Amino acid sequence: MLIADLYKINEDSVRDGVQTTTVSLNPKSDIFKGHFPGNPITPGVCTLQIIKELTENRKGCSLFMKKASNVKFMAVINPEKTPDLVITNDFTDSEEEIKVKSTVKYDDTLALKVVVTFVKV
Repeated sequence: MLIADLYKINEDSVRDGVQTTTVSLNPKSDIFKGHFPGNPITPGVCTLQIIKELTENRKGCSLFMKKASNVKFMAVINPEKTPDLVITNDFTDSEEEIKVKSTVKYDDTLALKVVVTFVKV
């Protein structure tokens, strides 16, 4: 984990090649002291980092983000109000790259929708 206390994984499963992971954000993480004091909001880059780390764990290799497309941040993720997230990753692998169609939700709210291409390193 790049940020040691940012989140913890509660459940992780794969069905028909699609990974579904539930994570809980730690509202006391130092990242929220600066983003933003008194009104914590999960930085989009941290959400993308979580997607990368879940993909690395699932695929068993280190990855470097090559590009992100169709990035749609649709709702604010406040770790004090909605710390529990469901992240769904649908993978398309090639020999050198992994393409991930990912969604991040809390309750019935879609917070992020993105397609990320990672290079295997």
